Amino acid sequence: MTGVGSTAPARSEGAGSAGAGAGRILMTGATGFVGQQIVHALRAQGREVRALVRRPERATHLRALGVELAAGDITDPASLQAAVAGCTHVVHLVAILQGSAADFQRVMTQGTKDLVAAAKEAGVERFILMSALGTSESAAATVPYYAAKLEEEQAVAGSGLEHVIFRPSFIFGPGGGALRTFMKQVRYSPIVTVIGPGLQRSQPIWIDDVAQYFARAIDLPEAASRTFELGGPDTTDWNGLYLTIARVLGKRRLLVHVPIPVARTGAQLTQWLPGAPLSIDQVTMLQGADNVVSNTDAVDTFRFPLVPLEEQIRRAA
Repeated sequence: MTGVGSTAPARSEGAGSAGAGAGRILMTGATGFVGQQIVHALRAQGREVRALVRRPERATHLRALGVELAAGDITDPASLQAAVAGCTHVVHLVAILQGSAADFQRVMTQGTKDLVAAAKEAGVERFILMSALGTSESAAATVPYYAAKLEEEQAVAGSGLEHVIFRPSFIFGPGGGALRTFMKQVRYSPIVTVIGPGLQRSQPIWIDDVAQYFARAIDLPEAASRTFELGGPDTTDWNGLYLTIARVLGKRRLLVHVPIPVARTGAQLTQWLPGAPLSIDQVTMLQGADNVVSNTDAVDTFRFPLVPLEEQIRRAA
C-alpha cells in the first residue's frame, strides 16, 4: 500500500449499522490476508467499517460486505485526514515485510505517525494497532521491520489516545500467509529444508482467532491502553511444526537443515527476485529469540477458546 490515491472518501452502498459501543471504524490494510478476516468479524457484529484503499475499484469484495471505501494511502497524510473524519475508532494493519530502510520509515513509521495525528484531530476514541510478537529494543537493532514496529508502538502509546496494541505470533489461515508455503513444502517434497537447527519456538495462531481479538477490542473496557501478546494454545519449534504438518497430511518427510551462513548467502543472491522464498532479514529473524508469548494477559482478558495447532493445519488443508 504505497501509492497515493484520491483524498475523498467514496461511500459504498448498503453499509450496515454500527455495533453497540462504537461508531464508524476506519481500517487500514483491510484488503490483506488478515485484514479481510477482521472485516468479516467486525461486520458480523454489525459495525460500520470504512476501509482505506488505494484502488476502490479493486475492493468490490469489501463493498459487497457493506464496507465504505475511502480512496487514499498510508503515505498520503491528506487522504488519512479525509478517511478518518467522522470515525470513532481506527484499526491499523498496514505493514511491509521487505524493502529498504527508507521504505520501512515511509510506510510504517511515518505512515503510522500521520495516521495517529489524523486520529487525534478527528477525536477518535480508540486506536487499535497490529504490531508483531518479538518487537523490542533489542530486536529493533537487528532488522528494519522490528525497528519500524517499535516506532509504531511508541507513536500509538505516546499519542494520548486510548489504544490497544496486539503483538501476534505467526498467523495461520487458509489461502494465504506462511502456512500455505510450509504445507506446500511438506505436501510435494520428500525432503523438507529447515533453516538453521530448527529449534526456535513459536505459537502459531489461527487467523479467525486474531480477527476475534481485534473485533472484541473495539469497545472492551478491560483492553484499554494495553499491549497484548497473541499466540495459539500450542508451542512448537520449526522441526516440530514441519513434522506436525506431515502427520496431519499423512506424509513421511525427512528434515534437512540448511546452515544459517548458507541460507544468508542464498538470500543475498535472490531476495529481490519476484517470489523469492527468503530475505536476509528473515534469516536474521530466524536466529532471534523464541517467538512465544510471555504472559496470559490476552487469554485472561478476552476469554474465548483458541484453535489448536493440529486443527489449524487441518482447516488449511
